[in-house]
Amino acid sequence: MEQHAFLRMTAKAIRKPALISLLSFSIALLVFSSGLLDTFELKAYDFMSASLNPKKISDDILIIAIDQRSVDALAKQDISWPWPRQVYAPMVEYLSEAEGVFIDILYTENSSYGVDDDRIFAEAVRKAGNVYLPVFLTDKKEGLSADEKKVAERIDLRAELPAFQTYSSMVTQLDIIGSAAAGLGNVMIRPDRDGTYRRVPLILRTGDHVIPHFVLPYLLKKGIAEINGSRLTYHGKSVPIHDNTVLLRYSSHPEAFRIISASDLIQAYLDSSSGRTPEIKKDFFRSRHVFIGMTAPGLYDLKPTAVASVSTGVHVHATALDNLINSDLMRPAGNIPVVLFMLIISVSVCSSVLRFHSISISLAVITAALVTAAALPAFLFMNTIYIKVLPPIFSAVLSFAAAAAYSYAIEGRQKRFIKKTFSQYMDRTIVDYLLKNPEMIHPGGRKMRVTVFFADIAGFTTLAEQLPPEESAKILNSIFNAFTEVIISNRGVIDKYIGDCVMAFWGAPLPTGEDEAAACSAAIQCMEALQELNRSFISKGLPEISMRIGMHTGDAIVGNLGSDRLFDFTVVGDTVNLASRLEAINKVFRTRIIASEETVASAGDAFLCRELGRIEVKGKTRPVTIYEVAGCKDTADDQTVWNFGIFSEALRLYRERNMEKAALAFAQLPNDGPAVFYARRCEAMPEAASLTEGWDIIKMTEK
Repeated sequence: MEQHAFLRMTAKAIRKPALISLLSFSIALLVFSSGLLDTFELKAYDFMSASLNPKKISDDILIIAIDQRSVDALAKQDISWPWPRQVYAPMVEYLSEAEGVFIDILYTENSSYGVDDDRIFAEAVRKAGNVYLPVFLTDKKEGLSADEKKVAERIDLRAELPAFQTYSSMVTQLDIIGSAAAGLGNVMIRPDRDGTYRRVPLILRTGDHVIPHFVLPYLLKKGIAEINGSRLTYHGKSVPIHDNTVLLRYSSHPEAFRIISASDLIQAYLDSSSGRTPEIKKDFFRSRHVFIGMTAPGLYDLKPTAVASVSTGVHVHATALDNLINSDLMRPAGNIPVVLFMLIISVSVCSSVLRFHSISISLAVITAALVTAAALPAFLFMNTIYIKVLPPIFSAVLSFAAAAAYSYAIEGRQKRFIKKTFSQYMDRTIVDYLLKNPEMIHPGGRKMRVTVFFADIAGFTTLAEQLPPEESAKILNSIFNAFTEVIISNRGVIDKYIGDCVMAFWGAPLPTGEDEAAACSAAIQCMEALQELNRSFISKGLPEISMRIGMHTGDAIVGNLGSDRLFDFTVVGDTVNLASRLEAINKVFRTRIIASEETVASAGDAFLCRELGRIEVKGKTRPVTIYEVAGCKDTADDQTVWNFGIFSEALRLYRERNMEKAALAFAQLPNDGPAVFYARRCEAMPEAASLTEGWDIIKMTEK
């Protein structure tokens, strides 16, 4: 039964966070799926690229730039743009020791300088054996010409590889030049929707032909990349293709590749040929990869990248080669990890905000969520894994807003009511427990083991008769203030004030394992607080006030009891009734604090107690052993300890039916209430032989 109740409470506790988490996650997922965040996500990718990518300067890849300085230098020698193709021949010859030379220039028509111009250049390309030239796939014309089909067939990878896109036609190199190259590949790449180049397609199609990217023929030839069935691998592992493209990892250094002006390369060739020592020696290019591309204004192949708003196509292709050679491509995580991350963020934020109703904790939660939503993708990004960063951040913000709004509008109002109401009569720790478990204060109750405390102010009626009602109320209020602070500071719960009586309890709603000891400590401290108040009363010419306390531990029904309209968080049952009776029994023994055996046995040995015997309260047939609680052992005076020792010995003699000796022992304590009570009882006892079973039980005839 209790297990079922616990399961119901647990299900109820997680229902609201689960529903709000699901709602906020669903909205975030809808926004994510709609693509509304895609443009911003691209900018986030650029920011991470510029901030987190290594500031690497490649020592392996060089760029020969046909820049403005080169154009101007040759113009001074009456060589105008476009240059004769034989100008490129010495450049190619000087780069013959390079691993690969990638010329990002299309030679589509016969040279205006004559056939020999094309032949000289083509011969240099063929002789070098390391030159790779581009083709350009296009949809601007329909179908492939016979010559274009021959080129497509020659460079076809002849593999069932997934292609980025199929194009209707292709712009090719002049046959005499194209056929001399070590390989041909496509340089047509499309930017993302914002015009930035972050990825390149390694495989495209035209007609039935599979066309490789510009640098792929070189990689296949060198064995760096391989085709295994329908899978493209590099360095023995799958190329991380996403949407049939590879995501580039650009260096965040502004000069990722060393750039050499074409005019400097030509001059180096001329110096070397004439026997002069060139500034750039031929063996400088040995085992390196060289790209030749145009960067001069007007010739500019403008392609902004993730790390630079002004860049060129040759930089994009060089980055692709660098990434593939060094296994440094970004690996997109796909949508499933993003969705799972969004779900975790939503659940974490909603459950935390709804559990802890605190502005500081809520701010800490959203801060931690945002940091996590940004830091994890950043960490993965630094390790070449790209997971989208904006959807988790959006999910965190949306979840926080939904949970905070609900908490403030619905649960916050309930929590504020609980806190305001219950903080007046119970410890903050218990209030916090109720805030976390609001089902405890719903109308109804459950059985719990509690220690009930009754404190009655004796002599207050006499005092009230001497004073106006307003003054009496002030005095009573000052007494209750003192007792309330003591009880709450000992983690007790004020149940109610009944006239000049205070009722409190321990053990509910939050058992501590030390509830009986806390109740005994509170009783002793209340007596000490009363002494301070009495000194104040005496100084004002008022009589002293005394107090009686009764405590009992047992099972009771705890909860918000009453009607749906009016109820109290209280305890009811025989345990409460017996505690009230024990308070009244103090009048019989002229004591101040009486506790049942159940309370004293669980309170520990820190308190100075003495047994007062067994009693049977009116209306009950089961006797209860009661004790007087006189104070703490470590502060008790020697006289009290001695008196308790004498009393215990006298009580032993009394129980052994040795009434004469017991009476003499009790007589040693003429001012002790319990000793006087038992001394009279000894005198009234009949002969020991006539005593019946239960003779030592003290039967109370009044409540």
